[in-house]
Amino acid sequence: MNLPDDFVTKYQHLLGTEAPAFLASLTTGTTTAGYRVNPQRQLSAKLTAAPRVPYAPWGYYGTVKGRSLAHQSGAVYSQEPSAMFVGATAAPQPGERVLDLCAAPGGKTTHLASYLQGSGLLVTNEINRKRVRVLAENVERFGTANALILNDSPDTLSPIFPDYFDKVLVDAPCSGEGMFRKDPAAMDYWSLAYVEECAARQREILTEAVKMVKPGGQLIYSTCTFAPEEDEQMMAWVLKTFPEFSLVPVEKSGGVVDARPEWADGNPDLKRAARLFPHLLKGEGHFVAKLQRATTAEAKRVHGQAQLGQALTGAQRKLWQDFAQQVLGTVPAGDLVTIKDQLFLTPAQLPALTGAHVFRPGLHLGTFKKNRFEPAYALALASDPQQVAQTLTIDSEQWQQWVHGDALTLTTAPAKGWYLLTCDQQPVGFGKVVQKTVKNFFPKGLRFTVYPEDLT
Repeated sequence: MNLPDDFVTKYQHLLGTEAPAFLASLTTGTTTAGYRVNPQRQLSAKLTAAPRVPYAPWGYYGTVKGRSLAHQSGAVYSQEPSAMFVGATAAPQPGERVLDLCAAPGGKTTHLASYLQGSGLLVTNEINRKRVRVLAENVERFGTANALILNDSPDTLSPIFPDYFDKVLVDAPCSGEGMFRKDPAAMDYWSLAYVEECAARQREILTEAVKMVKPGGQLIYSTCTFAPEEDEQMMAWVLKTFPEFSLVPVEKSGGVVDARPEWADGNPDLKRAARLFPHLLKGEGHFVAKLQRATTAEAKRVHGQAQLGQALTGAQRKLWQDFAQQVLGTVPAGDLVTIKDQLFLTPAQLPALTGAHVFRPGLHLGTFKKNRFEPAYALALASDPQQVAQTLTIDSEQWQQWVHGDALTLTTAPAKGWYLLTCDQQPVGFGKVVQKTVKNFFPKGLRFTVYPEDLT
């Protein structure tokens, strides 16, 4: 790999005697794969036998195949190990309000969801329309039930959520220097000028992000670049521009080191932020800082209440309640709305979302059809098999048929109706039993073929 000449010269100057090891890690070093397990799921011993990522409670070194049961069911999420440090630094508490402002493809969002344990509110936003679809798919696959997915710019959201969130995560679009080894194509658009362009965009994002942190709340800022202009210098700019914010120490372990004040204005508080260098740990390049807002500020009021859809008709409510009581065993608490014929469980007590582009208003429960209700794939993945009244266990061979879109044939027939299908204790979808056949409702756009090498 040939690094850009300006990049090499820059970091030879900045790192001095450390530069040869740093540059060698990018040109001759190898990438390290990782994955996180979903703490809301029953986990096999195989998944938790891999070496642990020291700073991430649910993180492991290793690979998980995309056509595996663990991946399809949302028991795991593939994530580069250094990227796990971001969510671990945010570490929201159950019940908190959390915003992931630049969220696609969803790795950090699903990590935040693990900390929230299905409680509180997770607003996850992506400005790019194509990327927000990928975000929604990953949020759904991970079984996240308390997420509102938006497709907006930060300056649209800041008037809607003033002083609102306990934690705001800004995983900022950046020059991507930390990904050169993993994604060499990132070097094609890199230049010294591009670094400055990214820094300007980050200042715009942060100007809006700070408005949404409640007094006493925290803003977690991260990049996957080494550039001081986007890292230490960006934090120095925040401290000077928004004096109600201060840096709090980021806990460091596993080769994570202090940020470099000398690469900015020399403010010693900048050492409280963290740098992840590929020559010092098993992972790619990252920068992470945690900013705390003073409690003395007076919080602005949020206005109104969200109107995310239509209220259910009496007939729709009965269809849903009958399904929930018979199949799930309970009727989930929360606010229900319909959008056309789709039923959603929405987060409670949201402010008015006037002007916002709501991509997904909450957990998709299912579809109302003529005189019947069909449960959604998202509801299946958000369900705990141990709590569901009607479950049907299938084996690995049947699971392969299921994800391919085939109906299943049973040797003995349970009672007619909907069942949550499980394999190896993981929820994999809803099926409808008619005599000895399980009709397949696995989403057509997600169907795939499992090959023998996917099972090893």
